[in-house]
Order: sequence, then C-alpha cells, then structure tokens
Amino acid sequence: MRHLPMLLLAAASLSACGTAERLARLGQGPDLATIENPTTDPRWRPVTMPMPNPGEPPLQNNSLWRQGSRTFLRDQRAATVGDLVTVLVSIQDDADMENSTKRNRDNSESMGIPNLLGLESSYGRLFPAGFDPSKMVSASSASGVDGNGTLKRSEQINLRVAATVTQVLPNGNLVVTGRQQVRVNQELRDLQVGGIIRPQDIGSDNTVRHDRLAEARIAYGGRGTISDVQRPRYGQELLDAILPF
Repeated sequence: MRHLPMLLLAAASLSACGTAERLARLGQGPDLATIENPTTDPRWRPVTMPMPNPGEPPLQNNSLWRQGSRTFLRDQRAATVGDLVTVLVSIQDDADMENSTKRNRDNSESMGIPNLLGLESSYGRLFPAGFDPSKMVSASSASGVDGNGTLKRSEQINLRVAATVTQVLPNGNLVVTGRQQVRVNQELRDLQVGGIIRPQDIGSDNTVRHDRLAEARIAYGGRGTISDVQRPRYGQELLDAILPF
C-alpha cells in the first residue's frame, strides 16, 4: 500500500490529460483515422504459416484456360497485393450454459496404543496426567461445497467491410486487413477485420464470409459521447485493480 499515493497521482495525471483533451474538443466529434498503408503500422507483422512443399505447376500448353479463372478474359476476384475483397461479417451466436456442483465429505480418525513392549507403565512420566493410551489421537473434519453457475450470451452483428490484400503467402493464400469507420453525430463506430483466406473461397462477386477467414481478427467498437458515459472513470478502474476486497 506504500505505492498507493504514486498510483493515485498517476491516475490523476491520466484523468487530467483526458479531461484536458475533452475540454479542447468541446462541441466536436471524434476524428476519423487517416487512410494509411497498413504495413507502415509499427505493430504490423508479416504472417508466417506452415507451407506445403513447393511443386511443379502443371503445364498448359496450347490452352486458353488459366488455372483459377472463371472466365476466358480475366478473373475479377482479389488475387494480388493491393486488391480489394469484401468481407461479410455475420455473427449470430447464442450460448446458454448452466452448471451445478455439490460436494460433501466427513472424516473421522482415531488411534490408540494401550500396550507397547511393556512401556505403558512409563506413560505417566512422559505424558501429562489423565493421559489415556487407548485414545492417543482423535481427529474429525467435515467439508461441503454447493455451487451454481449460469451463463447466457447472445451476439448479433451483420456488417460488410472492404479489406485490402496485404500479403500473398507461398501457397497462394491471401492475408487481408480492412478497417471501416462511421461517424454519426458525436459517436464514432470502428470496425476492423483481418485474417487469411483462400482464393477459392472468394465468391464471383468478390466477397468472402468471415467464417472463411483463418486466424480471423474482428473488432467492432466505438468512441464518443455515448461510449464515454458507459466507460468507468480512471479512478474507479484503478481502485477496482488494486483493492483486495
């Protein structure tokens, strides 16, 4: 607890910075993020996945057909770095779980040594008065547990977001990442998607479902006046983190 004043001072500093920023932006909505190359983000890292052994592509001599194409002219689906593909995010999850646990246990132990090689006559000199060698040890214990748990969760999200192909893996799979921001009045909604898709899973309309993304990362949130009201203050978060009660 000797570090509590320092923690409170740090929390007050953070709160002051946040308050100053809010005061400077009175009457203004949150800024939209600039359109940038995602590979320039310091947190961006190229994806490395297990790859099959390279094989020789089949020869297509005297053929007008190209592997992976759906037309003799040109395949309009995303295939190279910089191409766009629309990710269809449709999440409808329902979870309902209920657990019940009940446990009881009673233990009783007793031990005595009335006779031990004729030394029972010496018990009086070794042990306190009133010692009964037939009841040297007697112990008992009881424990009980009764627990119940219930979990209910329902989520529904239906969105469409365009993503950019940022990397083509050696086996032909595509690494995509996309971000979409929508500002309504003073509230900003931010959607981010990322993952790895197979070119075969891209539809003829250049769309792919979110459940076809491997290593999928989907984030949907926001910031603004409404989100700020719903978020606890820094002091409350600090006390929730350090108080042991």
